Amino acid sequence: MSDGAGADFIVVGAGPAGCAVAARLADAPGRPTVCLVETGPSTPSWLSRVPMGIAALVPFRSRHNYAYQTVPQVHLGGRRGYVPRGRGVGGSSLINAMICTRGQPEDYDGWATLGCTSWSWRDVLPVFRGIEDNQRGADDWHGIGGPLPVSDLRSPSPMSRAFVEAAVQCGYPRNDDFNGPRQEGVGLYQVYQRDGRRVDAGRAYLGDGKARPNLRVLAGRPVQRILFDGHRAGGVLVGGQRMQARREVVVCAGAIGSPQLLMLSGIGPGAHLRELGIGVLRDAPDVGENLQDHIDYTANLRLRAEGLFGMNPATLARMAASAGAYRHRGEGMLTSNAAEAGGFLRSRPDVGRPDLQLHFCIGMVDDHNRRMHLSTGMALHVCVLRPASRGRVRLARADVGKAPLIDPNFLSAPEDRELLVEGARIVRRILAAPALAAYGARPLYGTGSEDDEGLRALIRAHADTIYHPVGTCRMGADPRAVVDPQLRVRGVQGLRVADASVMPTLISGNTEAPSAMIGEMAAKFLLADNA
Repeated sequence: MSDGAGADFIVVGAGPAGCAVAARLADAPGRPTVCLVETGPSTPSWLSRVPMGIAALVPFRSRHNYAYQTVPQVHLGGRRGYVPRGRGVGGSSLINAMICTRGQPEDYDGWATLGCTSWSWRDVLPVFRGIEDNQRGADDWHGIGGPLPVSDLRSPSPMSRAFVEAAVQCGYPRNDDFNGPRQEGVGLYQVYQRDGRRVDAGRAYLGDGKARPNLRVLAGRPVQRILFDGHRAGGVLVGGQRMQARREVVVCAGAIGSPQLLMLSGIGPGAHLRELGIGVLRDAPDVGENLQDHIDYTANLRLRAEGLFGMNPATLARMAASAGAYRHRGEGMLTSNAAEAGGFLRSRPDVGRPDLQLHFCIGMVDDHNRRMHLSTGMALHVCVLRPASRGRVRLARADVGKAPLIDPNFLSAPEDRELLVEGARIVRRILAAPALAAYGARPLYGTGSEDDEGLRALIRAHADTIYHPVGTCRMGADPRAVVDPQLRVRGVQGLRVADASVMPTLISGNTEAPSAMIGEMAAKFLLADNA
């Protein structure tokens, strides 16, 4: 399959959604030809395979991390936020914390209420079960035999268990399965690992890429724009060459990349495109709008205890000593995903379902680990699960190689500000519970006894994303929605978007599993319409 020849289906972007779409299409009866085009490299960094490599992958721009910045955020003291995004076959599953959560049933039933037929919890639960290969086995909530291995942590830190005990001492229920009958509570996360090693979406869905002769993975090749024959997507421009899509083009470039590519291709807010000299194929004002992300506040604390990380000789020596256990048995501290434990809590007893999420990290995570500290420590994150604030993505220049303008508009909704303050109060109570207080930890910032105004100041100075941007190519039944419930881009033919950008509202949890689910759903729609 040469570049010029194209394929039946062209999939743009090899994150969890794109890998799912490409694999399912290629495995379909009749074996249609599929080309999966990805800007980043085909081979993951060795750091990606080692779970604790996340500590080095997230903070820095590299061939595996776009490391975007936001525009200055008014409600964060004018700071620019940090937006790490995975780059390569596997997408952000190459650099994330591997956490497997799906969100809450009400999230998906809410989509259905908005007119997104086929997206209720009843519809998507079988898909979630089907993508799992859960080491605990199959039941009404979980599956085996799917592409994504879901495992318990092999060697969790004693401090992660101490965090869970501290939260239980504060009255929060213990929960050993956040994807089971109820999400609420605290516990250890399940992760996308097998035998203590990360399994990214590329490896999970595509393997070594040689088993499907009708699927070509074209890595290291940014798509410059989608090409149209009239109003029908006929292919993509890659390296100045046209690649033909005989059936459809599917954009899976994520909540930042997908609206960027649509706008570069003439689909977006007309006035904005004309300002940049881009011809308007379809004036679609909602492309790039509706950006939502989990705004997160982190309490970092210095302390010495077994199983904690720090950039110091003692910790590095322990890591080196654990290399044998990792290499031979898939055990030891290198198998940690850093954010080993967490929970889903209600900010008040009268709230109907959890509206806050916790991530407990076995090392300090100061400014996304871009500020490193010699001392060991821990970090307790809290994020607003369903923020009311809405932002946008816009083009900075008519060039796919130029980072877009990302404005999450964090904390613009007053209710988000108050909810995050309440989350910070809860974090402080858990840290003061006996199971953690016994260690005598010292806050990296603040005193640990701030009043509400002091907490607001800490939030302005330190809050940022926990890496779950969604919503910028919103799905819906209304005419302004970018895609319809079958993920077809309105106003054109032969073009769909399938990734976290289509979420009308942000789900209540981490986004890898929902993104893969969206890719699976897209493949079903595509095969049904192209039978």
